[in-house]
Amino acid sequence: MYVTDRNGRKYHIPTQEETKRIREGIALDPDSRELTDEEMAELRPLAELKRSPGRPQAEVTKERVTIRLSPEVTAYFRATGKGWQTRMDEVLKAYVDARR
Repeated sequence: MYVTDRNGRKYHIPTQEETKRIREGIALDPDSRELTDEEMAELRPLAELKRSPGRPQAEVTKERVTIRLSPEVTAYFRATGKGWQTRMDEVLKAYVDARR
């Protein structure tokens, strides 16, 4: 059986027979096991998270904007590697600070 979430993703929900076969497979595999009730209680359900897992939220968040830049400017910063947008932000902040 499949269910669809509000984003259109489909998830397979195993039938009782499939669940039984899965558990039998787990029991036969010495490298896997089902978690105990105590271990399950230690897990933090996603519903309890304030935001999705991943990078911790910054104290000061940046504003998302769309701007048009000349190709030579973006090519220069992209050529500096990963983090080029942060470096571009630092250059713009230095410009603002110099004019205050």
